[in-house]
Amino acid sequence: MPTDPGPEETPESTGSIKDLILEQEEAASLIKNRSLLEPNEIVDEERIVGRDSQLTDITQHLRVAISNERPPNLFLYGPSGTGKSLIINAVCSNILELCESRDIRFGVIQMNCQNVGTLGSAVYELSRKVANDVGATVEVPEHGIPNKKKWRELYRLINEHYDTVVFILDELDMLVGRRDMEEPAFSRLLYQLSRAGSTDEITAQVSVTAITNDTKMMENVGSRALSSFTPEDVHFSDYDANQLREILWAREDAFHEGALSNDVIPLAAAFAAQTNGDARKAIDLMRTAGSIAEKANADQVREEHIREAQDKVEKNRVLEVTRGISTQKKLCLFATAAVARETGGAAKSPLGYRVYQYLTGTLDADQYHQETYVNKMKELTTYSLVETERKSQGPHSGSYLEFTFGENPNTIIETLREDSRLKDVNVDELRTVVKAQINK
Repeated sequence: MPTDPGPEETPESTGSIKDLILEQEEAASLIKNRSLLEPNEIVDEERIVGRDSQLTDITQHLRVAISNERPPNLFLYGPSGTGKSLIINAVCSNILELCESRDIRFGVIQMNCQNVGTLGSAVYELSRKVANDVGATVEVPEHGIPNKKKWRELYRLINEHYDTVVFILDELDMLVGRRDMEEPAFSRLLYQLSRAGSTDEITAQVSVTAITNDTKMMENVGSRALSSFTPEDVHFSDYDANQLREILWAREDAFHEGALSNDVIPLAAAFAAQTNGDARKAIDLMRTAGSIAEKANADQVREEHIREAQDKVEKNRVLEVTRGISTQKKLCLFATAAVARETGGAAKSPLGYRVYQYLTGTLDADQYHQETYVNKMKELTTYSLVETERKSQGPHSGSYLEFTFGENPNTIIETLREDSRLKDVNVDELRTVVKAQINK
């Protein structure tokens, strides 16, 4: 008959939580300043590298504020992680200091539009941000009043506290508003803000900077908004490997001296350049690799830690994106990635569809026509997982879509297999099917 364990058989205590925390702190001997490894950290201007042209252009446009003149409106566009917000914030911060020294009431109000649902919400949020900036109070409620009253409150706050104000509207294309409106909310917001100076309701000078990853956003701006906004365009292209190396070297002191092996920064920059040219991704790779090395009690961050971090970062991103998509989109993506894995990164739509047919048949799932498969793959381009390009098979053979992946197709497959509905797919059999289709 079992007996209770005696004192000698009781598991040894691991100590208090405080002891555990202190032990972990002692073991974390590689990273010195973790804030420098946060992709969205606002860094000192000497750490801003690789964007000299954009920095010069934006400074040239906005510098007139220090003479109490209205700066022009700006349109900053380019892929995510290419320095748009970083540069505009750095320039505005310096202009703010210079204006203060000249007794010019200059304000910078930034709003990320990603989680702002409607035009009314956007106007109220701008009012709230202005009030917070100047230590005032918004004197209208957020709900239950017409947008016209919210605009009047925003104008009141601006007139009372600023000579010039720059509104920075980040990810502006995300502010769509109600779907039944003919004009998206971001177009109506641009129209109202950019024409504010020409009305009797506002005496301060208003400048608007629109920031977006969507190069085609301006095509959806209404004609009235276009004629009043008329911005100066500043394009931000992907960083190349050399620029990414400069960015990472500028943050090298986030680690203790000697904590990085010589190949770490070039490899992290190369990985980021191969995918999106995204500085945030490069910085995040360094942070993740440092944490992996510390957990392994390594004396340096080495190449293997960067490679492990690359796998982890890719998988986390893909998992986040794919978690919320429908089963049918997952099947389409799974099939197309399976083809791309065998071809080296690209998948023709007819091949992808045939593999999709195999998957739906194997899993006893609903099977749609090829047109629906293609449409669902097109929809997935909005998640930045896949890109499409129409290709011709020749003058008498029609055309097809070719899908290419920004991430490793194998990472996408492994991530999708974490879904219980896809884990039963026989990987070896799938590869055999794909190769057979490719060789037809």
